[in-house]
Amino acid sequence: MSAAQAMSLAVNDTRVSALWLEPAAATGCFVFAHGAGAGMTHSFMSAFADGLAERRIATLRYQFPYMERRSGRPDPPALCHATVRAAVDAAAQRAATLKLIAGGKSFGARMTSQAQASHPLRGVRGLAFLGFPLHAAGKPASTRAAHLSEIKVPMLFLQGEKDKLAEPALLQPIIADLGGKTTLVWAPDADHSFHVLKRSGRRDEQVLASLLDSFAAWAATI
Repeated sequence: MSAAQAMSLAVNDTRVSALWLEPAAATGCFVFAHGAGAGMTHSFMSAFADGLAERRIATLRYQFPYMERRSGRPDPPALCHATVRAAVDAAAQRAATLKLIAGGKSFGARMTSQAQASHPLRGVRGLAFLGFPLHAAGKPASTRAAHLSEIKVPMLFLQGEKDKLAEPALLQPIIADLGGKTTLVWAPDADHSFHVLKRSGRRDEQVLASLLDSFAAWAATI
């Protein structure tokens, strides 16, 4: 497999790093934002990008500005949205013939969905979320989902069954209300990081493979 290629994206008056990975005969591209506490080179981000490459899906991973400057405090939503748009535009220019999907892990998923809801991302055919953070841990609520009804493209939610940031009893009716354009896939026994305990009888690698297969199967339908 080819190594990811380093890139730089202009976002307002700053620049952020990005990684482009395109397998031979790619059928699509996932523009993939990181979670709040770990950047684009986190082991999960890297493993998911490699796994998608094995399934003929390119990826563009990128940093939000706060992560680029190694700050522990996320940027304001407007700057995050601008970063999402810059990454999508770069992917569209780099691979104009590929089906574009945008999304991300946790915080990156929410920022991408908000950007799409406020103004559709250029050329994006669907959104995919890995551990959508519906609420803070221990504070069940559904207000973070209010904007999802404004999104008109298909959406995929890959969620850990034991995710403390998305209680199943809250998330399931939200997905049902969004209608047929939305797909929810649960990872049994997995937490927000898609980690499973040994007593579950499963390994993290098996969970990851299942997530990747679900993503690829969904991507083929949009």
